Amino acid sequence: MRADLISRAQAGDGDAFRALTEPHRRELHVHCYRMLGSFQDAEDALQDSLLSAWRGLGTFEGRASIRTWLYRIATNRCLSALRSATRRPAKEWDIPGIEPPEPTRLGEVAWLEPYPDELLEDATNLPLGPEARYEQTESISLAFVTALQLLPPRQLAVLVLRDVLGFHARETADMLDTTVDSVKSALKRARVGLQQRRSESPVPGSPAEDALVAKFVSAYESADIAALVDLLTDDVFMSMPPLPLEYQGRDVVGRFCSDLFGTGRRFDLVPTRANGQPAFGIYLHAPSGVRHGTGLLVLTVAGDRICAMIRFENSVFPSFGLPRSLPGPRDLG
Repeated sequence: MRADLISRAQAGDGDAFRALTEPHRRELHVHCYRMLGSFQDAEDALQDSLLSAWRGLGTFEGRASIRTWLYRIATNRCLSALRSATRRPAKEWDIPGIEPPEPTRLGEVAWLEPYPDELLEDATNLPLGPEARYEQTESISLAFVTALQLLPPRQLAVLVLRDVLGFHARETADMLDTTVDSVKSALKRARVGLQQRRSESPVPGSPAEDALVAKFVSAYESADIAALVDLLTDDVFMSMPPLPLEYQGRDVVGRFCSDLFGTGRRFDLVPTRANGQPAFGIYLHAPSGVRHGTGLLVLTVAGDRICAMIRFENSVFPSFGLPRSLPGPRDLG
């Protein structure tokens, strides 16, 4: 049946092509996301990859599986995107009436975007190659994806293909048009670079997570800074892509939150999940009663504390099915 689909697709049958490629669409999208760190860039890369596959199907000779062939196309499309140096630039602080504390440092990955858990369900429960080193839940966490973005493009591709997906060295070399020795060398350097950059990614869904998240929501919505800070680890990390500002440590993160709420600003949180982690749409109360979506907050939980908070712009809302605004209480009847 697979041979028949390939023959029909090579003859120009679009339905046959979709039948060949659709089972791999979601995992390819996650693959592009790991490489590019951006949901939208991954979508663009996937569409370009499928178009290239459609146009190039006549050259498919069956020496590798359709899945491996598609990974080859998608990986090289992502490498081209990484090398084009057209990534979105960092933004400047633009919240009126609030002056942020001096950042601990400036981040290097301004284009990072979150990935909705809803789209991960059929994309990460896959059989991996025998040489995979990372659990799928860990390899989609924000900490892991951020660390990947700091690797050189070729090293990034090799590490994802070998250590995340478990492709053999020969398969990886064929995908990248290089030698097995070159793959082994790039992988060795990538592992060192990743270890230097990566922070540990706690396993999601711990027994204490729901209770911790409930406490966080209560503290955040009531602007209880003391209660909020008490939920953070001593070395808690906070960032706000595409703003480059990064904060490390409970004191400075507490000051940031105090400044944010100190102007009388109040928020409601709408729960969702991103990258296997608890996340919330943040809605600011307006004088009219309407609550306007200002961003998406993703938490990283370590035991019974929060070790990271990453806030993204409201432009990511459509990917999570979140509305841009919520009606005021009096509008709900």
